Amino acid sequence: MKTININIRVEVMQMDELEDADRKLVEEAVKATKNSYAKYSHFYVGAALRLEDGSIVIGANQENAAFPVTLCAERTAIFTAQANNPELFPDTIAIAARNDNGILDEPVTPCGSCRQVMLEMEDRYKKPLRILLYGNNGVYVIKSVKDLMPLCFIDSSMKG
Repeated sequence: MKTININIRVEVMQMDELEDADRKLVEEAVKATKNSYAKYSHFYVGAALRLEDGSIVIGANQENAAFPVTLCAERTAIFTAQANNPELFPDTIAIAARNDNGILDEPVTPCGSCRQVMLEMEDRYKKPLRILLYGNNGVYVIKSVKDLMPLCFIDSSMKG
């Protein structure tokens, strides 16, 4: 028998410890929570995606009475960026969430579907996608989606 140990590194920073560009990206994600349509869950998620040219694309979750056709904030931002600027790699994504009481104290992580989409971005461009997860108590800084999905399924998985 063999054992595989998987360790990930997550830095926890306060907003004032972030570089200006990262702080602005987190602020845009927080603002994007106001664009959510979350009539059913009352869980409002905003994402802000910074492209390699410095431009920012935002996304917000959009719910529907037919739950399977809802879409998460992360994917709305990524799909918008890819539809409009497929030549630009998104180097960092910031994610924030709130409920009816306000921004959550602890950061939330992307769902499995969003993680897979972000993983495909890394695989497509052969570069890591940084993730900034915001909560009132701090910002989790993660250097790559592979840190969230260490045993991942990507294109090369089907060729091995």
